[in-house]
Order: sequence, then structure tokens, then C-alpha cells
Amino acid sequence: MTYTLAATVALPWTDVVEKTRDALAEQGFGILTEIDVRATFEKKLGAEAADAVGDYVILGACNPALASRALAAEPQMGALLPCNVVVRRAKDADTTTVEAIDPQTMVQLSDAPTVKEVADDAGTRLRQALADLSEAAN
Repeated sequence: MTYTLAATVALPWTDVVEKTRDALAEQGFGILTEIDVRATFEKKLGAEAADAVGDYVILGACNPALASRALAAEPQMGALLPCNVVVRRAKDADTTTVEAIDPQTMVQLSDAPTVKEVADDAGTRLRQALADLSEAAN
């Protein structure tokens, strides 16, 4: 089983990051955290490491209603939240890849029926957000 859902978008980097935020918001996800991996690598490891990773941002996305249901069913699910969405682009690439963790990975770790329902709902929403991103590039 693959553990991510992905879309490839042929738009400028900053546009893809903005459109990713918008597409997630349309599906009820807010961004709780943001990690600029490139900036962190440059600061901690130098320009060569930053160039090797390229533009790379990790967005910690959360749909509060879904998170609440998952945590009520199984409090340990908090270790898997927020749902990470990666926006990445290699140094000389023409496209940007947007990847989200596939919520079905939670189902593999839990027998709670509510967790499966939440994962199904979250997966539908994330797939729609990625489809909207792909459509925005056309």
C-alpha cells in the first residue's frame, strides 16, 4: 500500500503553496503548523543541503471535526495528527509535487470503526483537495 496521496502541479512554487492552502481550506482543513524545510536546512546545514532538498514545505493540516471524532474513538491517534501535507519542488523542476499522508494508514493501526469512518472521510477530502489543485493548473 502506498502511504501518500499526490498531485503534480505545473504552476509557480508560491502559487502552488497558496493554492494548496486554499484547496485544503475548502475541504475543512486548517493549517496548524508549517515547516519550511529548505530554510531550516540552509540555517542548520548550509546552502548545499538546502539546494539538494529544493523548495520544501510541510503543512500540518487539521480538520477539527474529524480530529475530534478520531481522538474520541482512540486517543492515541493524536500521535498521527495533524495530517502532514508536503509541497515540494526540486531545484530545477518545472512542476511541484503535493503529497498528503493517506489517512488509510490510520486504519492499519486501529480496529476502531470510527477511525475507519474518519479515515474514509479525510481521504475523500484530501483527494478532492488534490484534484482541485490539479484542475487549477489546467
